[in-house]
Amino acid sequence: MISLLLQGFANLFASGSAATLLLGMVFGMIIGALPGLTATMGIALLLPLTYTVSPEAGLSLLIGIFAGGIYGGSVSAILLKTPGTPAAGATLLDGYPLAQSGNAGKALTVATISSAIGGLIGALTLSFLAPQIARFALLFGPPEYVLLALYGLTMISYVSGKSLVKGYFAGLFGLLIATIGLDPINGFPRFTFGNLNFLNGISLLPVLIGLFAISQALESAETYDEKAAAQAAIKKLGISFKEFIHILPTIIKSAFIGTFVGAIPGTGTDIAAFLSYGEAKRSSKHPEKFGTGVIEGVAAPESGNNGCVNGALIPMFTLGIPGEAATAVVLGGLMVLGLQPGPLLFKDNPQIIYTVFASTITSNLMMLVLGILGARIFAKILSLPKNIITTLIFVFAIVGSYSMRNNLFDVWITIVFGVLGYFMSKAEYPIPPVLLGMILGPMVEANLGRTLLISEGSYSIFVTRPISIFFIVVTIFTVVSSIRKKNKQKDIEFNS
Repeated sequence: MISLLLQGFANLFASGSAATLLLGMVFGMIIGALPGLTATMGIALLLPLTYTVSPEAGLSLLIGIFAGGIYGGSVSAILLKTPGTPAAGATLLDGYPLAQSGNAGKALTVATISSAIGGLIGALTLSFLAPQIARFALLFGPPEYVLLALYGLTMISYVSGKSLVKGYFAGLFGLLIATIGLDPINGFPRFTFGNLNFLNGISLLPVLIGLFAISQALESAETYDEKAAAQAAIKKLGISFKEFIHILPTIIKSAFIGTFVGAIPGTGTDIAAFLSYGEAKRSSKHPEKFGTGVIEGVAAPESGNNGCVNGALIPMFTLGIPGEAATAVVLGGLMVLGLQPGPLLFKDNPQIIYTVFASTITSNLMMLVLGILGARIFAKILSLPKNIITTLIFVFAIVGSYSMRNNLFDVWITIVFGVLGYFMSKAEYPIPPVLLGMILGPMVEANLGRTLLISEGSYSIFVTRPISIFFIVVTIFTVVSSIRKKNKQKDIEFNS
């Protein structure tokens, strides 16, 4: 296997695939940084180019767009509080406060390093353990998906800010939004009010752009004379060796969480990012500092979502099952190139598959170089006058929400949730729980329905499967741990 991987590296550079990989990385970073233009869209846009090159070069191009797109979303999240992709929704929780406190360069550097290491761990796992992990992922059925999503919902406790009650209320609101559209089991329309646009539910991306970008622009419009404060935000670039050692365990743990989540079909980079962030906060000695601008809060989601990039490729290559939305498009490209995913792909086309594995490893090294070199340039955005930044946020938000489906309805959704997010911010209601509810709600509902159909209405199925029992134990442990830490924090505040 090592010999095949070394041959893959040789072929990557000899065949010119490294050039297409670099092109994909740059294009993906640009696409990811623009709100509304996701990595999935970038892959779909450049998919026709793969027909004119070799399979190795074509797949390397798509891999580059995927990895670059997920990383690029962190740039706008950190600098403008406008996540370019849903996967960056957790990054802004600490990335944006870091930028506002004069450490935009540090936040971008942490995001770059964490993304590269997280992606590298995911790529190595993909290269050496893909078949074994794929076999384990096949053990996941509807009961396991329900409990995985319920475990994810416990992360609301860790992204709720100061008030758990307000966090839970926001999470329930997100779950309510997720019920709009057709019932996943019987197809009955719910809360559509006769509007055909609601039949497919409310898309996550317009809501994300509205809650963060538009609401932030409305807040920024209140004050314009903050240019001097903004310029201070680029005063420092890079991190110290001590800081790197401090966040390294978080990066490694989050990378494995992301890779595991990605290997389970039907999940995604956004789930990986929030789970990684929640776990980092749960295990931290100072969880109360999360959300105020700590580097672990940037490192965890960025390592998690980039680990998920390569984790999602595992079921795609080994089983022909896309682990994430973007890999569904990559799967289409794979089959158009005449390659049938599955175990025989490794046997019949080892040169191609290990060249692609080499490209996943190389893409993270390219990401590290491009991100570090571009950090100072990216951070310069904050030196622009406040009115220009606010205008740019408005423009990118509206154009991004429209370009996703070329549907004016999505623009109205963005505006409505932008105003809602503005008032939520004023009332100190946290926004991330809304996203968690929207992301995980459909996963719980659809799989709970399937589970009860399988078990003929019996809930005992959840305690008769080993993986289900594991998730029940982990969820209980997480909830108890959260309650204990909250009580401990209250005691400290009371005594002080």
